[in-house]
Amino acid sequence: MLLLSYYEYIRNIKTLFMQQERNNNYLLTWIEKLQAHGKYTFTYEQACSQFKDVSNSAIILALSRLSSKNKVVSVFKGFYVIVTPEYSLKGMIPPLLFIDSLMKYTSRPYYVGLLSAAALHGAAHQRSQEFFVINQLPTLRPTSKKGIKINYIGRIYVPENLLVQRKTEAGYVLVSNPELTAIDLLQYEKHIGGINRAATVINELADAMKPENFTEEFLSFAPIVMLQRLGYILDNVGGKKDLADELYSLMQKKYPTWQRMPLRTGKPEKGFSSDPKWKIIVNTEIEIDV
Repeated sequence: MLLLSYYEYIRNIKTLFMQQERNNNYLLTWIEKLQAHGKYTFTYEQACSQFKDVSNSAIILALSRLSSKNKVVSVFKGFYVIVTPEYSLKGMIPPLLFIDSLMKYTSRPYYVGLLSAAALHGAAHQRSQEFFVINQLPTLRPTSKKGIKINYIGRIYVPENLLVQRKTEAGYVLVSNPELTAIDLLQYEKHIGGINRAATVINELADAMKPENFTEEFLSFAPIVMLQRLGYILDNVGGKKDLADELYSLMQKKYPTWQRMPLRTGKPEKGFSSDPKWKIIVNTEIEIDV
Protein backbone atom coordinates (compact mmCIF):
# COMPACT_ATOMS: atom_id res chain seq x y z
CA MET A 1 0.00 0.00 0.00
CA LEU A 2 2.85 2.34 0.89
CA LEU A 3 4.64 1.37 -2.35
CA LEU A 4 1.53 2.16 -4.37
CA SER A 5 1.16 5.54 -2.65
CA TYR A 6 4.80 6.31 -3.44
CA TYR A 7 4.30 5.62 -7.17
CA GLU A 8 1.12 7.68 -7.16
CA TYR A 9 3.04 10.52 -5.53
CA ILE A 10 5.79 10.35 -8.18
CA ARG A 11 3.22 10.25 -10.97
CA ASN A 12 1.40 13.25 -9.57
CA ILE A 13 4.67 15.18 -9.27
CA LYS A 14 5.51 14.40 -12.92
CA THR A 15 2.03 15.44 -14.03
CA LEU A 16 2.28 18.68 -12.10
CA PHE A 17 5.73 19.39 -13.56
CA MET A 18 4.48 18.79 -17.11
CA GLN A 19 1.49 21.06 -16.53
CA GLN A 20 3.71 23.81 -15.17
CA GLU A 21 6.07 23.45 -18.12
CA ARG A 22 3.16 23.72 -20.51
CA ASN A 23 1.72 26.73 -18.75
CA ASN A 24 5.08 28.46 -18.96
CA ASN A 25 5.44 27.70 -22.64
CA TYR A 26 3.20 30.34 -24.15
CA LEU A 27 4.17 29.39 -27.69
CA LEU A 28 3.25 25.73 -27.25
CA THR A 29 -0.16 26.72 -25.87
CA TRP A 30 -0.77 28.95 -28.90
CA ILE A 31 0.36 26.24 -31.33
CA GLU A 32 -1.96 23.70 -29.71
CA LYS A 33 -4.85 26.14 -30.20
CA LEU A 34 -3.94 26.44 -33.88
CA GLN A 35 -3.86 22.68 -34.13
CA ALA A 36 -7.25 22.39 -32.43
CA HIS A 37 -8.68 24.63 -35.18
CA GLY A 38 -7.29 22.43 -37.95
CA LYS A 39 -4.19 24.51 -38.64
CA TYR A 40 -1.00 22.70 -39.58
CA THR A 41 1.31 25.64 -40.22
CA PHE A 42 2.26 29.07 -38.99
CA THR A 43 4.91 31.67 -39.75
CA TYR A 44 7.51 33.41 -37.64
CA GLU A 45 5.79 36.71 -38.42
CA GLN A 46 2.48 35.37 -37.08
CA ALA A 47 4.15 34.28 -33.85
CA CYS A 48 5.76 37.69 -33.39
CA SER A 49 2.45 39.39 -34.08
CA GLN A 50 0.66 37.16 -31.58
CA PHE A 51 3.15 37.91 -28.80
CA LYS A 52 4.10 41.54 -29.27
CA ASP A 53 5.34 41.85 -25.70
CA VAL A 54 7.89 39.06 -26.23
CA SER A 55 11.23 39.82 -27.83
CA ASN A 56 12.06 38.31 -31.21
CA SER A 57 15.08 36.53 -29.74
CA ALA A 58 12.88 34.91 -27.10
CA ILE A 59 10.46 33.67 -29.76
CA ILE A 60 13.34 32.27 -31.82
CA LEU A 61 14.62 30.45 -28.73
CA ALA A 62 11.16 29.07 -27.95
CA LEU A 63 10.78 27.84 -31.54
CA SER A 64 14.18 26.18 -31.33
CA ARG A 65 13.15 24.33 -28.16
CA LEU A 66 9.89 23.18 -29.74
CA SER A 67 11.81 22.00 -32.79
CA SER A 68 14.19 19.96 -30.63
CA LYS A 69 11.14 18.31 -29.04
CA ASN A 70 9.65 17.46 -32.47
CA LYS A 71 6.69 19.76 -31.90
CA VAL A 72 7.40 21.92 -34.95
CA VAL A 73 9.60 21.67 -38.06
CA SER A 74 10.96 24.54 -40.11
CA VAL A 75 10.59 23.63 -43.79
CA PHE A 76 11.36 27.09 -45.18
CA LYS A 77 12.82 30.23 -43.68
CA GLY A 78 10.16 31.71 -41.42
CA PHE A 79 7.64 28.93 -42.15
CA TYR A 80 6.85 26.21 -39.61
CA VAL A 81 4.91 22.96 -39.73
CA ILE A 82 3.11 21.69 -36.63
CA VAL A 83 3.74 18.01 -35.89
CA THR A 84 0.41 16.56 -34.78
CA PRO A 85 0.27 13.70 -32.24
CA GLU A 86 -0.50 11.03 -34.85
CA TYR A 87 2.74 11.86 -36.64
CA SER A 88 4.89 12.41 -33.55
CA LEU A 89 6.85 9.18 -34.07
CA LYS A 90 7.74 10.15 -37.63
CA GLY A 91 8.46 13.71 -36.55
CA MET A 92 6.81 15.15 -39.67
CA ILE A 93 3.35 15.41 -41.21
CA PRO A 94 2.74 14.48 -44.89
CA PRO A 95 3.60 17.26 -47.38
CA LEU A 96 0.03 17.24 -48.70
CA LEU A 97 -1.05 18.83 -45.43
CA PHE A 98 1.18 21.88 -45.72
CA ILE A 99 2.33 22.32 -49.32
CA ASP A 100 -0.50 24.67 -50.31
CA SER A 101 0.19 26.96 -47.35
CA LEU A 102 3.91 26.88 -48.05
CA MET A 103 3.53 27.81 -51.71
CA LYS A 104 1.16 30.65 -50.82
CA TYR A 105 3.74 31.85 -48.30
CA THR A 106 6.41 31.88 -51.03
CA SER A 107 3.97 33.52 -53.51
CA ARG A 108 4.61 30.89 -56.18
CA PRO A 109 1.94 29.31 -58.40
CA TYR A 110 2.38 25.55 -58.10
CA TYR A 111 0.93 22.10 -58.44
CA VAL A 112 1.65 18.65 -57.06
CA GLY A 113 3.07 16.69 -59.98
CA LEU A 114 4.88 13.64 -61.36
CA LEU A 115 4.77 10.52 -59.15
CA SER A 116 2.99 12.38 -56.33
CA ALA A 117 0.18 13.42 -58.68
CA ALA A 118 0.06 9.97 -60.28
CA ALA A 119 -0.46 8.38 -56.86
CA LEU A 120 -3.37 10.73 -56.19
CA HIS A 121 -4.91 9.69 -59.52
CA GLY A 122 -4.73 5.99 -58.69
CA ALA A 123 -1.23 4.86 -59.66
CA ALA A 124 -0.83 3.85 -56.03
CA HIS A 125 1.85 1.19 -56.23
CA GLN A 126 4.16 3.74 -57.85
CA ARG A 127 4.11 5.82 -54.67
CA SER A 128 7.47 7.47 -54.09
CA GLN A 129 9.33 8.44 -50.92
CA GLU A 130 9.88 11.80 -52.60
CA PHE A 131 7.22 14.44 -52.99
CA PHE A 132 7.20 16.37 -56.26
CA VAL A 133 6.05 19.95 -56.65
CA ILE A 134 6.19 21.94 -59.88
CA ASN A 135 6.22 25.68 -59.34
CA GLN A 136 6.60 28.85 -61.33
CA LEU A 137 10.18 30.07 -61.49
CA PRO A 138 12.35 30.76 -59.59
CA THR A 139 12.72 27.20 -58.32
CA LEU A 140 12.92 26.45 -54.64
CA ARG A 141 15.73 24.33 -53.26
CA PRO A 142 14.87 20.70 -52.40
CA THR A 143 13.70 20.20 -48.83
CA SER A 144 14.70 17.17 -46.79
CA LYS A 145 13.22 16.95 -43.30
CA LYS A 146 12.67 13.97 -41.02
CA GLY A 147 12.97 11.45 -43.85
CA ILE A 148 10.66 13.36 -46.19
CA LYS A 149 12.13 14.93 -49.32
CA ILE A 150 10.33 17.55 -51.39
CA ASN A 151 11.66 18.07 -54.91
CA TYR A 152 10.77 21.31 -56.66
CA ILE A 153 10.83 21.66 -60.44
CA GLY A 154 10.56 25.13 -61.92
CA ARG A 155 8.76 26.10 -65.08
CA ILE A 156 7.97 29.45 -66.66
CA TYR A 157 4.21 29.06 -66.63
CA VAL A 158 1.77 27.03 -64.54
CA PRO A 159 -1.32 26.05 -66.60
CA GLU A 160 -4.14 26.63 -64.11
CA ASN A 161 -6.81 25.14 -66.39
CA LEU A 162 -4.94 21.82 -66.48
CA LEU A 163 -5.00 21.46 -62.70
CA VAL A 164 -7.52 19.87 -60.36
CA GLN A 165 -8.19 20.46 -56.68
CA ARG A 166 -7.85 17.64 -54.18
CA LYS A 167 -9.26 17.92 -50.67
CA THR A 168 -7.03 17.15 -47.71
CA GLU A 169 -7.44 17.39 -43.94
CA ALA A 170 -5.86 20.86 -44.18
CA GLY A 171 -7.91 22.18 -47.09
CA TYR A 172 -7.14 21.80 -50.78
CA VAL A 173 -4.07 21.25 -52.92
CA LEU A 174 -3.59 21.81 -56.64
CA VAL A 175 -2.68 18.71 -58.64
CA SER A 176 -1.89 18.23 -62.32
CA ASN A 177 -4.72 16.42 -64.08
CA PRO A 178 -3.90 12.91 -65.37
CA GLU A 179 -3.11 14.15 -68.89
CA LEU A 180 -0.68 16.86 -67.74
CA THR A 181 0.80 14.39 -65.27
CA ALA A 182 1.56 12.01 -68.13
CA ILE A 183 3.27 14.76 -70.14
CA ASP A 184 5.33 15.84 -67.14
CA LEU A 185 6.40 12.26 -66.43
CA LEU A 186 7.91 12.14 -69.92
CA GLN A 187 9.32 15.67 -69.89
CA TYR A 188 10.98 15.23 -66.49
CA GLU A 189 11.64 11.49 -66.67
CA LYS A 190 15.19 11.93 -65.38
CA HIS A 191 13.73 13.10 -62.06
CA ILE A 192 11.78 9.89 -61.55
CA GLY A 193 14.17 7.18 -62.73
CA GLY A 194 13.95 7.16 -66.52
CA ILE A 195 11.54 6.55 -69.35
CA ASN A 196 10.73 2.97 -68.30
CA ARG A 197 9.47 4.28 -64.97
CA ALA A 198 7.54 7.01 -66.75
CA ALA A 199 5.93 4.49 -69.11
CA THR A 200 5.02 2.20 -66.22
CA VAL A 201 3.24 5.00 -64.39
CA ILE A 202 1.51 6.22 -67.57
CA ASN A 203 0.25 2.68 -68.14
CA GLU A 204 -1.52 2.86 -64.77
CA LEU A 205 -2.48 6.50 -65.13
CA ALA A 206 -4.20 5.88 -68.48
CA ASP A 207 -7.27 4.52 -66.67
CA ALA A 208 -7.84 8.01 -65.24
CA MET A 209 -7.20 9.85 -68.53
CA LYS A 210 -10.15 11.12 -70.58
CA PRO A 211 -10.25 12.09 -74.27
CA GLU A 212 -12.21 15.26 -73.46
CA ASN A 213 -9.21 16.50 -71.50
CA PHE A 214 -7.13 16.64 -74.70
CA THR A 215 -8.14 20.27 -74.98
CA GLU A 216 -6.71 23.01 -77.16
CA GLU A 217 -4.88 24.39 -74.13
CA PHE A 218 -3.41 20.98 -73.34
CA LEU A 219 -2.21 20.47 -76.92
CA SER A 220 -0.71 23.97 -76.99
CA PHE A 221 1.00 23.66 -73.61
CA ALA A 222 2.59 20.24 -74.10
CA PRO A 223 5.70 20.11 -76.32
CA ILE A 224 4.80 18.23 -79.49
CA VAL A 225 7.58 15.69 -78.99
CA MET A 226 6.09 14.80 -75.59
CA LEU A 227 2.69 14.38 -77.21
CA GLN A 228 4.27 12.07 -79.80
CA ARG A 229 5.94 10.01 -77.08
CA LEU A 230 2.76 9.87 -75.03
CA GLY A 231 0.75 8.70 -78.03
CA TYR A 232 3.34 6.07 -78.91
CA ILE A 233 3.38 4.71 -75.34
CA LEU A 234 -0.42 4.65 -75.10
CA ASP A 235 -0.63 2.89 -78.45
CA ASN A 236 2.22 0.42 -78.29
CA VAL A 237 3.04 -0.10 -74.61
CA GLY A 238 -0.13 0.57 -72.65
CA GLY A 239 -2.58 -0.86 -75.17
CA LYS A 240 -4.84 2.18 -74.84
CA LYS A 241 -5.71 2.41 -78.54
CA ASP A 242 -8.94 4.41 -78.18
CA LEU A 243 -7.18 7.05 -76.10
CA ALA A 244 -4.21 7.09 -78.44
CA ASP A 245 -6.41 7.41 -81.54
CA GLU A 246 -8.26 10.40 -80.08
CA LEU A 247 -4.97 12.14 -79.28
CA TYR A 248 -3.66 11.33 -82.77
CA SER A 249 -6.76 12.75 -84.46
CA LEU A 250 -6.54 16.03 -82.52
CA MET A 251 -2.81 16.35 -83.11
CA GLN A 252 -3.25 15.90 -86.86
CA LYS A 253 -5.66 18.82 -86.92
CA LYS A 254 -3.38 21.06 -84.93
CA TYR A 255 -0.03 19.99 -86.39
CA PRO A 256 -0.29 19.01 -90.09
CA THR A 257 3.34 17.89 -90.23
CA TRP A 258 5.52 16.27 -87.57
CA GLN A 259 9.24 15.76 -87.37
CA ARG A 260 10.76 12.41 -86.58
CA MET A 261 11.77 12.48 -82.93
CA PRO A 262 13.61 9.95 -80.74
CA LEU A 263 11.78 8.01 -78.10
CA ARG A 264 14.67 8.59 -75.72
CA THR A 265 16.72 11.78 -75.64
CA GLY A 266 20.49 11.46 -75.44
CA LYS A 267 20.71 8.09 -77.21
CA PRO A 268 21.85 7.44 -80.82
CA GLU A 269 19.09 7.79 -83.40
CA LYS A 270 20.68 6.28 -86.50
CA GLY A 271 20.01 2.65 -87.30
CA PHE A 272 16.65 2.47 -85.56
CA SER A 273 13.24 2.06 -87.15
CA SER A 274 10.54 4.70 -86.84
CA ASP A 275 6.94 4.28 -85.85
CA PRO A 276 5.02 5.46 -88.97
CA LYS A 277 2.01 6.75 -87.01
CA TRP A 278 3.71 8.80 -84.30
CA LYS A 279 6.95 9.59 -86.16
CA ILE A 280 8.91 8.24 -83.20
CA ILE A 281 12.41 6.83 -83.65
CA VAL A 282 12.34 3.73 -81.47
CA ASN A 283 15.89 4.05 -80.15
CA THR A 284 15.18 2.25 -76.87
CA GLU A 285 13.11 -0.70 -75.75
CA ILE A 286 10.54 0.18 -73.14
CA GLU A 287 9.90 -2.33 -70.39
CA ILE A 288 7.16 -1.68 -67.87
CA ASP A 289 6.50 -3.20 -64.46
CA VAL A 290 3.11 -4.84 -64.18
